[in-house]
Amino acid sequence: MVSYGKDKEQYFLYYEPKGNIDDKIIVWVHGGGWNAGNPRFFDYVGQCVCDQGYRFVSLGYRLSPKYKYPCQLKDVCDGYNSAIEYLREKKIDVSKIIVTGPSAGAHLTSIMCYCRKVQKKYDVDVSNIIGFIGSGGPYSFRDGRGLTISLLLDQLFKKDYNRRNGEPVELMSKNNIPMLLIQSKHDGLVEYACAEDFAKKAKEIGNSCELYSVEDKKNTHSWYTAGMFMETREENKGLDKFFSWIEER
Repeated sequence: MVSYGKDKEQYFLYYEPKGNIDDKIIVWVHGGGWNAGNPRFFDYVGQCVCDQGYRFVSLGYRLSPKYKYPCQLKDVCDGYNSAIEYLREKKIDVSKIIVTGPSAGAHLTSIMCYCRKVQKKYDVDVSNIIGFIGSGGPYSFRDGRGLTISLLLDQLFKKDYNRRNGEPVELMSKNNIPMLLIQSKHDGLVEYACAEDFAKKAKEIGNSCELYSVEDKKNTHSWYTAGMFMETREENKGLDKFFSWIEER
């Protein structure tokens, strides 16, 4: 465990595979509705990724409702910078980074990767990020969204906060980071249209984007965003897509 701040949630875990190690590094930010979860809970994700030969960094961040946005975004940016510095100190090549996250983690990492204002504000260099993968991300705050998402957003933002300043589809800038959006039409929590909105915006401004529709039988929100890492690539098409896309970078 490596701390990057004073709060107990401001830390990351680093995993290094045994045997042959790929030159790409996976930086993963957990989900949990912005109010739950931590890297230790998702240890199985790190184990799964390591089994495929990738170095893996799992980032934690301060949680709502105690901490309001943009605290979570600042933590992800600070944690990312700290992780890159940590890897460089270990003499590890950091020229090929894949940033990824499920659900709330997809929301936060998509902003870090695609918003120039955020990158400037928190001094984040994205030039070494060669891909972004988001699973089940709430990239747009659509009208008519479900009650659960509405309650979670109410916890995340202060009452008078302009939520457009925390909405990935509104913040996206043009850059060269290709993206894979993994989304299920049977999610049950986040609408499939959220990914469609993000993909449409990417296309409009010239960003490379692939939208993958989950085909596995187990395709509810919690399963395809994190549970899939409990299966093998042979068992889970979404997981195989995740790794296949990384292999192509």
